[in-house]
Amino acid sequence: MATAIPAPDEHNRWRMDSPGHDGWSRTARPDDPHKYFMVSTDGHVQEPSDLWRTRIEEKYRDRLPGVVVDSSGKKFQKTEGFRPLRLRDIPFAGEDLLRNKSGTTPEERLADHAADGIDCEILFPNKGLTIWATPDAEFSQAMCRVYNTWAWEVFGAYNDRLSPMACVAAADIPGAIAEIERCAKLGFRGLSLPCKPVWGAPDHEALNYNLPQFDPLWACIQDADLPITFHVSTGRDPRTSRGNGGAVINYAVHSLAPTMEPIANLCASGVIERFPKIRFGSVEAGIGWVAWALGALDEAYKKHHMWVRPKLSRLPSEYFKSNGFATFQEDKAGLDLAREHDLIDNFMWANDYPHHEGTWPHSAAAIERTMNQLTDDERAKILGLNAARVFKFDIPARYRTAHA
Repeated sequence: MATAIPAPDEHNRWRMDSPGHDGWSRTARPDDPHKYFMVSTDGHVQEPSDLWRTRIEEKYRDRLPGVVVDSSGKKFQKTEGFRPLRLRDIPFAGEDLLRNKSGTTPEERLADHAADGIDCEILFPNKGLTIWATPDAEFSQAMCRVYNTWAWEVFGAYNDRLSPMACVAAADIPGAIAEIERCAKLGFRGLSLPCKPVWGAPDHEALNYNLPQFDPLWACIQDADLPITFHVSTGRDPRTSRGNGGAVINYAVHSLAPTMEPIANLCASGVIERFPKIRFGSVEAGIGWVAWALGALDEAYKKHHMWVRPKLSRLPSEYFKSNGFATFQEDKAGLDLAREHDLIDNFMWANDYPHHEGTWPHSAAAIERTMNQLTDDERAKILGLNAARVFKFDIPARYRTAHA
């Protein structure tokens, strides 16, 4: 049974605003018999709070993320790679409270998605986004293994519609290869790698994805035929700004923007030239930056040719267009650029259920606000067909004639 949605309060009423869908031959409305096939390429699970403490090896338990209390009674989130974060009692109500609690079981997720028009979902951790927040790659890999085992136990039977990504600590290259091979045999549809293989601020001495040390990992991923995802806030602490406007600054600058780095690493370094079957993409970072970033990479390649090594047979942008993708929730600026920059086939929509940044439970209105300038075929690709191609979802029979 779908979650009962409270009447939107003053902070959420805007989510229902829509110009409508006049002239659309299909819509995103869940009750429309001509609805688009829709894949949400970014959703978040609700892990048990004791998941890692009850399953990880004894030697790691004291290092797990948790809550500590100082001498004055103030609570802080403790995570190896984050600065201490003061926990405050912020009241949530209405839809905002609902987003904190929803999606605890596969059945609840499926019901909520049916009411929001979603046919399939790609799943990422929630509490578990901190599994990469340590410079110790073997510790990170241990947390990844716990998460992957739990995720398959819970969602494996629903993998035709609810598909978790297998989390991997890339800097532990032998461990990463072993975990990818294990998860591929289980049936995972894709992988989640951190935006930087070594957690923390930029350090030119640290391993990064452009370096040839990762070639054994890329070879394994290509053989496994699993797409790579890079989710926001998985390379370094996004809680960098403090004080006035910090929540806005951290989200836009320190969470979303750094997701460009792994995309640039793969497009500019020759990785895709050596491993041409690899598919890769950014998740939850939006799409408005993509056209600019690809142009900047190409400009650098052409104008800095005397310094560029290795020489490539194609421009960096061409590797993204043939092998890359990017997901978004609401990004009209990016959609306005999509056709002109030949990126329709590279963009994928998501409702980010149940997070506050997402569009659930009013996804149709968000789609109508941002996609009216697209053609029917363009909307169909971005809302579901691109994801079905990359993540190998079967398209239900009810959609096949319309999408033929």
